[in-house]
Amino acid sequence: MGELAATWVMSIMYAIIILFVGYLAAKTLAGITRSLMEKRELDPALASFSANLINAAVITFAIIAALNQLGVQTTSLVAIVGAAGLAIGLALKDTLGNFAAGVMILIFRQFRAGDFIEAAGTTGVVENLGIFSTQLKTGDNKTIFVPNGKLIGDNIVNYSMKGNRRLDLVIGVGYDADLSQTKQLLTEILGADERVLPEPEPTIGVLELADSSVNFAVRPWVENSDYWGLYFDLLETIKNRFDEAGISIPFPQQDVHMYQVEGK
Repeated sequence: MGELAATWVMSIMYAIIILFVGYLAAKTLAGITRSLMEKRELDPALASFSANLINAAVITFAIIAALNQLGVQTTSLVAIVGAAGLAIGLALKDTLGNFAAGVMILIFRQFRAGDFIEAAGTTGVVENLGIFSTQLKTGDNKTIFVPNGKLIGDNIVNYSMKGNRRLDLVIGVGYDADLSQTKQLLTEILGADERVLPEPEPTIGVLELADSSVNFAVRPWVENSDYWGLYFDLLETIKNRFDEAGISIPFPQQDVHMYQVEGK
């Protein structure tokens, strides 16, 4: 009887030691994970979630090991935990998919807060990168929450990743226009605007001979912050300067012929 009691006492002591070591290991691993993720400047929510997940996993393993040390059959317990985890995973597959996508976005950094992007059929400025969804602000000041799974599963166009962009305009003139004069005037208009970058050099040339117009490609380079301002101003300036120079900009026309039918 004394030997049995001694065995039980030793088993309990070993179980307590296992729990204590597991607790220390969980805290240590969670702290290391949080520290590494913070050094990489990952999302604080992701760092906290990952640290808590590791902490819970290690403590769960320590509890099972302690119970096994006490002679408790843990095979059934492990099976129950596994089945519960599978059921939860199936029930939350979309949420877990969004979480995994959020982790990939935060690690590979396809975009950051403040970037102007186009993805999943939405265009806007990234306001917040969450672990389940990304918050975008549209040009008309709407807030859209896009699930990360949709973002990672689609093409992502990041307009802010480079410091400047090419502005593409198509300007049509009549077939009676002097092409050399038109090109010279377009060159002067771009050269007079300080927002047009000298390098790379703007491209101006005949793009196509359309049905009713000769279309010029006008492609200056501009800093991202000046893109839309220059876009609107160039169109207005080109129209005014063409009017002054007598260069016509064709517009769609339709001839309607009316016939008089006798007796009606």
